[in-house]
Amino acid sequence: MKIFNTLTSKEKKLAKIVRVKKGHILFREEDKCKYLGIVIKGNMSITSFTLLGHEIIYNTIKENEMFGNNLLFSKKPYYKGDVSANEDSEIALFKKEDVLYLLKNNNSFLTHFLSANSELSIRLNSKIKLLSLESAEERFIYYMDMNDNYIEFDSITSLAKELSLQRETLSRLVSKMEKKGLIIKKDHSISMK
Repeated sequence: MKIFNTLTSKEKKLAKIVRVKKGHILFREEDKCKYLGIVIKGNMSITSFTLLGHEIIYNTIKENEMFGNNLLFSKKPYYKGDVSANEDSEIALFKKEDVLYLLKNNNSFLTHFLSANSELSIRLNSKIKLLSLESAEERFIYYMDMNDNYIEFDSITSLAKELSLQRETLSRLVSKMEKKGLIIKKDHSISMK
């Protein structure tokens, strides 16, 4: 069941529904997180840039996933990156006091919220491990393993950003592994043999 659908029609009215066009930023890095966001349609990313200008994708939030849930109740509730739309998206925003009300009064919402926080923690720990791996090959193999040895991607550039690698480095690595017969690459997917 989708988290937004666990809400009654009365509870859904607590949300401020916003539409964000592809490429537009909903919240900027260092903005204070005042809402729990639920992606109703589309998908969003939380991204930042290194001092050298390289983009880092911290998280991709897909349809029926939340963001801000790890910041809303934090002592330092400030975004660590820009929250922007990867495609035209529709977002439900809930104020902190409304989230508390939902957590107290809707067991299905509470269960989804706790599950989402657990999954986020696991995903962030995996991302930290991914970024701590020094070689491009180790990162790629670990990422494949994280995704059950099958990934779909929009472009090599977007996949390289996800892995925090240079596009050229990833492109060479994929070609090398494909020639060795370790992976099968199709238009927008890669699987391990």
